[in-house]
Amino acid sequence: MIALTARPNRLIHEASPYLQQHAHNPVDWYPWGSEALERARKEDKPIFLSIGYSSCHWCHVMERESFDDPEIAAIMNQHFVCIKVDREERPDLDDIYQTICQMVTRSGGWPLSVWLTPDQKPFYVGTYFPPTERYGRPGFRQVLMALVRAWREKRSEVEQVAAQWADGIARSDALDVVTGDLPDRQLITDAARAFAARIDPRHGGFGGAPKFPNTFALELMLRHWKASGDGLYLKLVTLTLRKMAEGGIYDQLGGGFHRYSVDERWAVPHFEKMLYDNAVLPLLYIAAWQAAAEPRFRRVAEETLDYVIREMTHPDGGFYAATDADSEGEEGRFFVWDRQEIVAVLGSDLGELICRHYGVTDRGNFEHSGKTVLHIAEPPEALAQALNLPLQEVEARLAEGRRRLLEAREKRVPPFRDEKVLTAWNGLMISAMARAGRSLRRREYTDTARRAADFLLSHLADGRGGLLRRYKDGQAGIPGYLEDYACLAAGLIDLYEATFEERYLNEAIRLTEETLRRFYDGSGSFYLTQSGSEPLIHRPRDLMDASVPAGSAVAAMNLLRLQPYRGDDRFRTTAEEAFRRHRDLMSRAPGGTATMLQALDFYLSSPTEVTLVGGAPEAWLEALGRRYEPNLVLTRVDAPRDDAPIWAGKAAVGGAPTAYVCRNFACSPPATTWEELAQYLGS
Repeated sequence: MIALTARPNRLIHEASPYLQQHAHNPVDWYPWGSEALERARKEDKPIFLSIGYSSCHWCHVMERESFDDPEIAAIMNQHFVCIKVDREERPDLDDIYQTICQMVTRSGGWPLSVWLTPDQKPFYVGTYFPPTERYGRPGFRQVLMALVRAWREKRSEVEQVAAQWADGIARSDALDVVTGDLPDRQLITDAARAFAARIDPRHGGFGGAPKFPNTFALELMLRHWKASGDGLYLKLVTLTLRKMAEGGIYDQLGGGFHRYSVDERWAVPHFEKMLYDNAVLPLLYIAAWQAAAEPRFRRVAEETLDYVIREMTHPDGGFYAATDADSEGEEGRFFVWDRQEIVAVLGSDLGELICRHYGVTDRGNFEHSGKTVLHIAEPPEALAQALNLPLQEVEARLAEGRRRLLEAREKRVPPFRDEKVLTAWNGLMISAMARAGRSLRRREYTDTARRAADFLLSHLADGRGGLLRRYKDGQAGIPGYLEDYACLAAGLIDLYEATFEERYLNEAIRLTEETLRRFYDGSGSFYLTQSGSEPLIHRPRDLMDASVPAGSAVAAMNLLRLQPYRGDDRFRTTAEEAFRRHRDLMSRAPGGTATMLQALDFYLSSPTEVTLVGGAPEAWLEALGRRYEPNLVLTRVDAPRDDAPIWAGKAAVGGAPTAYVCRNFACSPPATTWEELAQYLGS
């Protein structure tokens, strides 16, 4: 994992693209570890810790402006032990020091710049610093010299601040041990109402610019619609998904979603593409397609997953992490167009049609460049009416234009792709591919999920029953975190329900047992790091949704989904402990606990257990795939079995494929036709 470069005191992680990208600047960078910490102690130097990631625009700006500057680098090398960390490889360090940044500055982000004592306690923190004072921010050189003086002349004050901040971190995610009743559905209702009140009624989404998808809150609103029958929630979710699909946040040519929109209309994105967004959003679009029967939602989901297969898939299985916003040194250059470029590719007639469809004007909409981020300005129906043409002809011409523009775009210099494979993010994408394969009856998605799962189980197993975090260029390393275990287990559950291959179910159960052994605190809460992991100033809990769902919430959902296969109640009672422990947090911060609230909905609604015996007719599976059943547990056996409660006593009738629907410890009569099965499932 650690290799010496030509300069003996500069160490880098070979596997991290982020740490490799600027490995040759004049700063003597070290990876996090005992050598760097010991050096700081021996030389009595403070530590400068820089945390970033490969597709972070301002991380690269600070690299170019400050870390590449020989004079600034000389100050850093002389007065500090400099450590650089990839946040995607070390979410524990990012969680600890991002928390203190938010506590102290009321904001956070990346690059995260932290100054520490040799015993890891922070005493100064910020994000991006320009080399000299501007944007209302102090210059990095100025900050460095002020901290050098403080370390020399005001050491006791520095250490006092460090002690206070370390104590604040220790108390930051404390949860009271709660006893008493489980939370009820009112908690979900209150959260859904709060989300609905924040929806932008014109453009969808939450609040103003910048605007993020907030997928987990939208998922909860869709679940609440299912439970309550209140059509407002379906209306607000589908509004948001339509506007996103029409906007520049969605790659209109290649499929897939950019990270967020810089405006409230979803028009101009920050152009990085993250694997996790393109895993969780297709599932939401598929759910909306099932709930609202709008074909466009299915199309967006399929185009997104097709993009992942085409551009983000490792040759041996597994999925890459991200692509940058920049190419050829300019943000968005790969994605934006002007009218002349489009006409040159398509000719005047088709070019003008495409320009009208995608809102391409001479003025443009991107940073006064005359370039346009493609978005749906005139839908096919409006164009057909305006041009007095058959809709089918317009759609065919638009499809041809898209195909040819995509071919032309592929000749451009693409953004940098971060080709590390992260276990948690891959677990999310395995879920997306497996659920899409099952619901849409697309075998290529199921096969892609299977290859990825097999890749992870062979290349990211640590040989001792556990998981590793990251794989890159033949190297795997870093002990797995809670989200790695939980998200991979969830993906394997989904893959089992898509394939009925019990090896995936068995591995999901085993990983969930490992999750409890390594991360569970025994009273309803989960830690981010494993027991016995390296000593840090704080062992953080994994409580809140961020870009990915909270590991604790995914773990709770896994426990409930796997409970029907258990001969005891341990998984269910552990999930109940988690709901009690997180009750106040869910009440106070529904936006950060939407995934835990989804798990609570699963619990309170009672899962819909569908057991197929003796066969799985394609017509049944296709019809099931069209239904919005967020609490479905789907399983199949060839003959009666008694090794799991969900299979016990269920036999085929007359040798024909048979289905049973169970809820609340009660099962339907056997169904041998889809009409009977649909009746037992209910409306």
